Amino acid sequence: MMAAKNMGQLVLIIDDEEAVREAVSDILGFAGVKVLTAVDGDMGIDLFKTHQHDIALVLLDLSMPGLNGADTFQELRKIDPSVKVILSSGYDEAEATRHFVGQGLAGFLQKPYNMKVLVHKVEEYLGR
Repeated sequence: MMAAKNMGQLVLIIDDEEAVREAVSDILGFAGVKVLTAVDGDMGIDLFKTHQHDIALVLLDLSMPGLNGADTFQELRKIDPSVKVILSSGYDEAEATRHFVGQGLAGFLQKPYNMKVLVHKVEEYLGR
C-alpha cells in the first residue's frame, strides 16, 4: 500500500532559467518532493514521454525560447490529456492564462515564486 501511495509523486519542472530550476528543485526537495528538470519545451516533452507514469505534475514556464509554454502544454496534452500542469510566468495571471482558458490548466504560479505558496500548491496537487 505504501509503495502505491508514492507512485506518481514526481514533479517535472520545465524552465529555461537555470537559477529558477535550481531554486525550485531545492525548495521542493526540502519538502520531500522528487523533481525532474528540463531546460526547454523539447527536453520537457522527451522527459515526460519517458517518465509520464511517474510524473504527477508539471510546472511549466510560459516564456521560453524555442518551444514556448503554450506549445509545450499542447504537446504534453497530446501525450496525456489528463496531465496536471501549473503554468508559471512573470506576467500577471490574467495575461498569462488567457490562451489556456478551457484547456484544462491545473493552476498558475506567479514569478518570482513565494516559497510557501510554491510548496503549498505543489503539495495540494500531489494530494499531500
